[in-house]
Amino acid sequence: MYSIGYDIGSSSIKAALIETATGKSIAVINEPSVEMEMIAIENGWAEQHPDDWWLHICNATKKLITENQIDASTITGIGISYQMHGLVVVDKNGKPLRNSIIWCDSRAVTIGQNAFDELGNDKCSEQLLNSPSNFTASKLKWVKENEPEIYAKIDKFMLPGDYIAYKLSDTICSTISGLSEGIFWDFKKNDIADWLLDHYGIEKSLVPDIKDTFSIQGKVSKQGALESGLAEGTAILYRAGDQPNNALSLNVFNPGEVAATGGTSGVVYAITESLSSKESTRVNNFAHVNYNKQKTRIGKLLCINGSGIQYRWLLNNLDVATYEEMNDLAATVAIGSDGVTIHPFGNGAERMLNNKTLGTQMSNINLNNHNKAHLCRAALEGIAFSFVYGMEIMSSDGISPNVIRAGNDNLFRSDIFSNTVATLIGQEIEIYNTTGAIGAARACTLHNGDFDAFGKQIMDNDYVMGFKPSGDNSAYKTAYQKWKNELEQLLKIN
Repeated sequence: MYSIGYDIGSSSIKAALIETATGKSIAVINEPSVEMEMIAIENGWAEQHPDDWWLHICNATKKLITENQIDASTITGIGISYQMHGLVVVDKNGKPLRNSIIWCDSRAVTIGQNAFDELGNDKCSEQLLNSPSNFTASKLKWVKENEPEIYAKIDKFMLPGDYIAYKLSDTICSTISGLSEGIFWDFKKNDIADWLLDHYGIEKSLVPDIKDTFSIQGKVSKQGALESGLAEGTAILYRAGDQPNNALSLNVFNPGEVAATGGTSGVVYAITESLSSKESTRVNNFAHVNYNKQKTRIGKLLCINGSGIQYRWLLNNLDVATYEEMNDLAATVAIGSDGVTIHPFGNGAERMLNNKTLGTQMSNINLNNHNKAHLCRAALEGIAFSFVYGMEIMSSDGISPNVIRAGNDNLFRSDIFSNTVATLIGQEIEIYNTTGAIGAARACTLHNGDFDAFGKQIMDNDYVMGFKPSGDNSAYKTAYQKWKNELEQLLKIN
């Protein structure tokens, strides 16, 4: 028997087929073959049509079934991971009324900031654990203010994963974890934040029904089966936003466990049972996948925009062919990059820096002594230092990591990057070769509650290596302190 997992990104859809009993990955497919388009009608806007995701889901599913020569009836569970913070609005017939306003769209920033100030920073931090910011609730308010004729036709709002589940099953529902990422959940009341809805003038009837994250959330309908190629009656057993799902994919569920990713942006996602939100303007707090009204599990999410994109920029602009070549060049330079520093904040406003836009800063370059090897080392160290700086912010909010797990992406494959982070944090980093789609597929077994067996599947199938802290950390500390002092000067003048 098999399970299928979907990861709905903004650039592509990933679909994974796994053997349910062992968790072994059978195949992973990306659709479409070229990156999906984002629609930007105005600067700062980003939209996609929800039915484009559905089309690619269907194409990927049919390919998995055909290319692996399996009967659709042997797929017994569906797991869904999706890009967080998006907004889908549908009419009473379930038809999208407009494009989805996706995660990187910034049109609702002012709406969220005004609500944060008008409702009270303390109230929002204590009950929402966040500022309303540019999240789904604020995007829905934007539609109400700017497209009243569309708003008047809305029957339900959904997150991107909710819409795909609806297309599969003809059932509209969401989860506490999903609603919390949209900033619709009051953690103090453990219920919908009706006071925020009232402030925004949003009717509570627009909120989808709530299902447990690990449960039968719906079954593939006749129409869903016809379009997707799945068997009618196949159960949807799991859904979550991409960052909570990445943590799940790395077996991160309990207080003290941390998941890290180093893609285009970097993410540190730490689990706590505390509702403390001292850093609510710099760190996001969401109900983790295993949160319920009896057991508090909060995922604290810190994003570093200027992460892998900085290293990719160097790859594209230096005379080097591969990341491996860059890593080899960097290894010829000592810790501290002979004084060269790079602050990799050139990918827009950094929330962890209180939404300041610093740009990438390359400093202390001596044109007689330094070369591209120094830039490669300084870039890896600068991104690593950004992760460490982020962990210091998390620590001020009560996070004390005892396990750090990361995916096997370009940055964490670098000895320099991983050793720098591990040494400065003083904690081993475990590396796993997995994807969000594989994690979503494996999560189909968790409605039975066997988290130990789930963790064993990850260890058996995915563990790659570990990076332990260096015994002598003095050079790392000196280099980091120099980088941090320069960052603080940059923050003062910006």
